[in-house]
Amino acid sequence: MRRFTPVGLGLALVVALAVLPLLSIQVPGILPGPTYTPGALQLLALCMVYASLALSYNLLLGTGGLLSFGHALYFGAGAYGLGILLERTDLSLWPAIGLTLVGAGAVAVLTGAVSLRVSGIPFAMVTLAFAQAGSVLVRRNPEGLTGGEEGLSLDTEHVPAALVGVVNTRNLYWLALAIVVVAYLVVLWIDRSRVGHVAAAARENELRVRALGLQPYTAKLVVFVAGGLIASLTGVMYLLLQSGTVPRAVGADLTITVLVMVVLGGVGSRWGAIVGGVIYTLLNQRLTLLAGSDAVDSLPAVLHVPLSEPMFILGALFILVVLFVPGGIAGTTRRLTGRDRTRSGSAVLEAADQADDKVLEPQP
Repeated sequence: MRRFTPVGLGLALVVALAVLPLLSIQVPGILPGPTYTPGALQLLALCMVYASLALSYNLLLGTGGLLSFGHALYFGAGAYGLGILLERTDLSLWPAIGLTLVGAGAVAVLTGAVSLRVSGIPFAMVTLAFAQAGSVLVRRNPEGLTGGEEGLSLDTEHVPAALVGVVNTRNLYWLALAIVVVAYLVVLWIDRSRVGHVAAAARENELRVRALGLQPYTAKLVVFVAGGLIASLTGVMYLLLQSGTVPRAVGADLTITVLVMVVLGGVGSRWGAIVGGVIYTLLNQRLTLLAGSDAVDSLPAVLHVPLSEPMFILGALFILVVLFVPGGIAGTTRRLTGRDRTRSGSAVLEAADQADDKVLEPQP
């Protein structure tokens, strides 16, 4: 029963979120209106987009121990790739999405194969360089493909009518929810697979994994590419939801934002990444409205200046989480419930040594 309880709770949560657009629930101060209104559904769908993106980054950082500063490159590849295909070709939406994911996957394989030749800070710098190259390419607007600083608008000619317009925000919300579920299942499958176990063991002690005859490079590359593909899928959803995209979708700033989401939720926790993405998105949206309110304008300068900058407040929140809430929301929840399952690196490797049939089985 203990094993199946999380599954039952997860299914119940998905069903509850699926019927949410059919209900009239108001959450003052968080949602701009009842849950059936386009404004509330737009915000909730955006939360799910960033929750999926946080899940993909948690796969890199939590499972593989890969601190990447270029994860936004794959998010932007999904958004811009689909936008360009819909504008410049006669492909309908679903074939265009498939081709976009193939192209984004190829980019992830190429950049991952190069980046993973190094580790630690050099790895982070190489991924940052790739992301900056993508950002420069988008801003230069080659052949008028990307729209430059103005961004790229969604060409709706080949998009199904059910996914276009404010009146169909409910359908976009359901599509975003489906992407969260798919992302979670893919991450769960990888975490529990042989590749995931090898990547997690290499995160703790790569030399020891090599000594046992395994290939940590291959395992980390699979994790890297899977995270990139999930990020690309969320970029596709972002384009459909926002009816366009902007250069920020490729920049390093977005990667830092996703890193904050993962740390806020708890590195290594799948549900923590989802919660972190949702909370950060809600805070970002509501603090932006608060910054421009009359109440903040009427405050003394010593309070008005910081409160009028949402990023200042979010940055302060991040510092407080790092200093006083180690493990993020997920880690704090485990400690409060007495279910802290955090294990040291030596414990992970000892368990791996005993699981010859799963993780560290010597290769012939």
